[in-house]
Amino acid sequence: MMKYYQNKTILITGAASGIGKLFAERVSEVTGVRLILWDISAKSLQKMEDELAPKTKVVICELDVTDSGQVEREANHIMGQKIIPDLILNCAGIVSGKLFHQYSYQEIEQTLNVNVTGSMNVVRAFLNEMIHRGTGHIVNLASASGYIGNPRMSVYAASKWAVMGWTESLYLEMKEHQTEVNVTAVVPSYINTGMFEGVKAPLLTPILETDDIVERMLRGIAKRKRTIQAPFMVRFTPFLKGILPASVFDWVAGRIFGVYKTMDSFKGRGK
Repeated sequence: MMKYYQNKTILITGAASGIGKLFAERVSEVTGVRLILWDISAKSLQKMEDELAPKTKVVICELDVTDSGQVEREANHIMGQKIIPDLILNCAGIVSGKLFHQYSYQEIEQTLNVNVTGSMNVVRAFLNEMIHRGTGHIVNLASASGYIGNPRMSVYAASKWAVMGWTESLYLEMKEHQTEVNVTAVVPSYINTGMFEGVKAPLLTPILETDDIVERMLRGIAKRKRTIQAPFMVRFTPFLKGILPASVFDWVAGRIFGVYKTMDSFKGRGK
């Protein structure tokens, strides 16, 4: 499995915490890997560089993925050194567990910008060079909320539905034009990274540990899977939603599995 990552340049956004951080730590042990780590937290990035530099080549950049100008400038700087990522892993994301009418306009804009536009900015900056080179792999972190709506997750769910639609369309474009650029969507349920602190797991859908989903990602990416879903009920959700009337599905999801109450005790990371 890990042979896939040998001698690859891997760019990770949201690299200073959660999935991005652990993924970087895991692949840093692979021969010849070069890591490009982007995050908005300079202090956390510096700590990661100190930890990983003895193992592999590491380049860090304090960067806001929502700033297209900053993304383009940093991408051009990297490509000016004849470096093009072999793998882009979009992990940067935020959530605010509120009812929709409680959101400020700024919170709506920020969530969509970070979770959707930010990932698009990063991919857009490097995609032409990947296509020209004839190789590349883009991995976007989506969510099970891209399959099913949920109270207190309206804006987050909207952002992940957008990520799912964009990723699927991008996959089809790359395949149709025979670019050899792979595209993968990662679709997990709640993950124990602190981002969803306080949530209650639905029936038969346990909260994933970070090392579990990262292990699944490492394997799925190496196999060039189109979609990586976890746990099992996430794969089952689109099927149920497709065969059941909407009212019946809502009853099953809400009353039996308890999905619609999972965010009632949400705390999150806070500011």
